[in-house]
Amino acid sequence: MPQLTVAILTLNEARRIASCIRSAHFADQIVVVDSASKDGTAEIARSLGAEVHVYDDWQGFAVQRDRLLTHAKGDYIFFLDADEEFTPELEAELKAVLASGDKSVWELRWIQVAFGRPLTLMRSSGSVQRLFWRADIERFEGVVHEHAVLREQRPLRRFKHRLLHHSRETIHGSLLKLAQYAQLGAVKRARLGKTGGIFRGFLSAASNFFRLYFLQRGFMCGPQGFLYCLFVSLESFFRYVALRYDRSHMQTLPKR
Repeated sequence: MPQLTVAILTLNEARRIASCIRSAHFADQIVVVDSASKDGTAEIARSLGAEVHVYDDWQGFAVQRDRLLTHAKGDYIFFLDADEEFTPELEAELKAVLASGDKSVWELRWIQVAFGRPLTLMRSSGSVQRLFWRADIERFEGVVHEHAVLREQRPLRRFKHRLLHHSRETIHGSLLKLAQYAQLGAVKRARLGKTGGIFRGFLSAASNFFRLYFLQRGFMCGPQGFLYCLFVSLESFFRYVALRYDRSHMQTLPKR
């Protein structure tokens, strides 16, 4: 059977890294690229058998994923975030793909876990590409939500089962994440020549909240569903507000 590398990026993920790595126990190699965490993330990962490499010269998500590639040895590579976990069902489905030798690009959807509750009644609002034949990847590009540049185009397939994503654990952590992703999203749009402002941000936030809370059935997941939809919508709002009012502060962020 082809070998599998599970590749993980970390920065101060001591709270979740153990669960993440344990869920990937079936991989032939688990590689962690850490951005000089101060909370013991690297030590926890090593204690669980992961191969850990620390880089303290942050140059963006794409560069960090390229670094994961340099340390990966498996035929396949699965990119797993530190706040994600394989379910037993997804593990079984992934093993079947490995056994088949299918070199397609595989994407999947999430089950969001927000404030202690899996939002299982909420429809997944998107999909991400995570499993690749390692030799196909040339590099990664993008400031945020980076994407793989492939040497050879492959068919795109989707896993039936979803990945657990602990995206919102606390209000404090959600506010920090909101600020980070709003800024990175603003930088991405600034480089595309887009403009922002309060009205543009309000329209984006309102449409996102309507889509998530009503069309994607966030309302069926109680207070946790409401808070999840609200935080994602606020990220949309502040992304366009930052694009208008923080534009002069965006030049210092990595361009790749």
